[in-house]
Amino acid sequence: MERSGQGSLCAKCSGYLCYPKIPLGQELPSLEKAPGYCPMRRHPEILAGAAGEYARPEVREFARLASVQEGRCYELTTEGLRTIFSRIEETMQFAKRCGYARLGLAFCTGLREEAGMLSSIFENNGFEVVSVNCKVGRIDKEAIGLQAAEKITPPLIEPICNPIAQAEIINAEQVDLAVLLGLCVGHDTLFFRYCRVPCTVLAVKDRLLGHNPLAALYLSKSPYYSRLNMAGSEAPAGKKIRL
Repeated sequence: MERSGQGSLCAKCSGYLCYPKIPLGQELPSLEKAPGYCPMRRHPEILAGAAGEYARPEVREFARLASVQEGRCYELTTEGLRTIFSRIEETMQFAKRCGYARLGLAFCTGLREEAGMLSSIFENNGFEVVSVNCKVGRIDKEAIGLQAAEKITPPLIEPICNPIAQAEIINAEQVDLAVLLGLCVGHDTLFFRYCRVPCTVLAVKDRLLGHNPLAALYLSKSPYYSRLNMAGSEAPAGKKIRL
């Protein structure tokens, strides 16, 4: 598909038209009120095709259970909506709703301790757990073209993060659900590319902020992380790579 003009810009919109929060039975707002960048106006054929996918029984049931799980994470009190489950609890609840018994844990070696804790929690809640460390395979970084100066510890053997092997091992182990824990930017992309089982992310890598990347976003209007709003980066623009 060729790119043409301005793309869909949901992040610039209030979201009223797609999530109007009106009583059941009331007519939905007209799409004529939607801005030109609204994907409901730009891509009606894609939305129709996506809606048709939910007619497939296995997709419909998975989506239904995901929505049931979403609803169970809130309770309506006299003070309003209250959240009640952590991401770890939600992951286990959803897996059980789907009838999943065997989980695959793909983790960063820097979070080995957390991976052990998480594996024990899963096992204590009745799951089988297959876990794969990102350094599996012991492929030295120089084998994929890195120079010594590009390594973290140049004098030492430094294996690459190997998300392709992580994904393929998890595929071979026939797990029901893959759970990612702390894979690096880019390495997680390769994992998604090669993983052939249902997959979810428990936590992402953020070395600076304790694996909580939204902290920088929340502080982006403060002096502490205002640099995020400034153009420029240490990394030069490179040639576009398509996986």
